[in-house]
Amino acid sequence: MKIKNTEIKVFMGDITELRVDAIVNAANNQLLMGGGVAGAIKRKGGQIIEEEALSKAPVGIGEAVATGAGELAAKYVIHAATMGMDFKTDEVKIRNACKNALYAANQLKANSIAFPALGCGTGGFALLASAKIMAQEVLKHLRQKSTSLTEVIFCLNNQEAFAVFKKGVLGYLEHVTTELSWGPYVTVDVIITLPQGIVVIKRSNPPFGWALPGGFVDYGESLEDAATREAKEETGLDLTQLKQFHTYSDPARDPRFHTVTTVFTAKAQGVPKAGDDAAQVKIIKQDQVEKLEFAFDHKKILIDYLKLK
Repeated sequence: MKIKNTEIKVFMGDITELRVDAIVNAANNQLLMGGGVAGAIKRKGGQIIEEEALSKAPVGIGEAVATGAGELAAKYVIHAATMGMDFKTDEVKIRNACKNALYAANQLKANSIAFPALGCGTGGFALLASAKIMAQEVLKHLRQKSTSLTEVIFCLNNQEAFAVFKKGVLGYLEHVTTELSWGPYVTVDVIITLPQGIVVIKRSNPPFGWALPGGFVDYGESLEDAATREAKEETGLDLTQLKQFHTYSDPARDPRFHTVTTVFTAKAQGVPKAGDDAAQVKIIKQDQVEKLEFAFDHKKILIDYLKLK
């Protein structure tokens, strides 16, 4: 499958044979290359890989460092420490190791990277859990503004692991990027009260009508940050005393698609001035709420607020 410009593949075979820019070694934090994937990489690529790795050891558990790949077909080996010398691993260690391996690949400007099942050998971690953790980290990485990676391969050396990873990686990513992408989408709205009344905007985009300042929550943004940003963009006001009021989730509340909005109340500093997609901004009194034509369910939200107040 493809996410943005990157192909995601699950492959059964020998990771040491892959012609990719980088392969990942599920390492210990001392970077000693004994058995498992590490041992196979050393046997095929040569002692020089371990010697370079040891020159950079120890590393923190969850960290990753790159070395040359010796006689391997790959250009680099990224040693991602999934455990210490107690050979115990867990979700956090695997998640950080995967994240930092992807970061290291980006630093190398690698176009392709191949992963084994992190934590599932000596660490004894469950295959399906590892697959989902790694899929989540790859998705987060690819959602960044830029990445050098155009191919991410999960390479498994037996049929059982291949079947689990095919479901756990490709099945999981397909669900997230298709079914969940239909929503519901997360939005925020803000009831801003000034001494003169409540601040509302007139929308310049459909659905038209008067509305509370608000909008979509960006990826990686908190509800509070989104509310503060949207209010500033649409009204020019700096919010104070921001508090959550209520969440509205009726699937029919937005004529475009299913949105769930968390409504905040706030005071503000400054003089309201229309901006972003606001064609107009004004301050209304309580008795004007029933008379105006509002977009979405914003009339109901204001009536609920005024009743509670």
